[in-house]
Amino acid sequence: MSSTAQGARARARMEVTAAIKDEARRQLAAEGAAKLSLRAVARELGMVSSALYRYFPSRDDLLTALIIDAYNAIGESAEAAREKAAAAGPVQRWTAVAQAVRDWALRHPHEYALIYGSPVPGYTAPATTVPPASRVGLAFIGIVRDAHHGSALAAPPPLPADLRPEAERMAADLAPDLPPAAVAALIAAWGELFGLVGFELFGQFNRVVEDREAFFRHAVARLAQGVGLVDGPVEERR
Repeated sequence: MSSTAQGARARARMEVTAAIKDEARRQLAAEGAAKLSLRAVARELGMVSSALYRYFPSRDDLLTALIIDAYNAIGESAEAAREKAAAAGPVQRWTAVAQAVRDWALRHPHEYALIYGSPVPGYTAPATTVPPASRVGLAFIGIVRDAHHGSALAAPPPLPADLRPEAERMAADLAPDLPPAAVAALIAAWGELFGLVGFELFGQFNRVVEDREAFFRHAVARLAQGVGLVDGPVEERR
């Protein structure tokens, strides 16, 4: 087979794969991940099920592809925001990344729910989802690392004795060059950030928070302070 023919087949496969994933995302929006069906996707696309199975052998394979795409998309948004704010102070960079996460979630609520909402019954994410899932967290770790090496990370409160072993383990796994107390504070802030986004996205702030943009900026700035980020040098760091 000529290289031209091979290229045409590859492009055709990419187009069909994209169409399958687009239809699956429409089903996610309408029915939720638990009801995603390869047969229904094939029917909407005018395909026989056996043809679709050549692209995605099972529902779980299709879910995995959608999950990886979503993690990569929100990760790319976070990384782009971090780089755009590269000349700013640590708190501003942190806020920019957090805002990018929120903005992406508001634009893609069903994909956000797929990766940060309730687990899909009967589905276990494979290891291939781990690197894409790490991208947002690594963007925040990079900001804290830059602040630490640039003397713009204040000493976090001392760790309780019963938490220190876990904090040291997390630091060894995620950021060996950062103080364990800073890593523990960072993980807590990461969880709180996604809690803020999830509360807004899934309606828990209804009739509670009206100006959600201003509230989010304030909350994210407080998270940055909790991690120890400051927009200037500090004299003492633990």
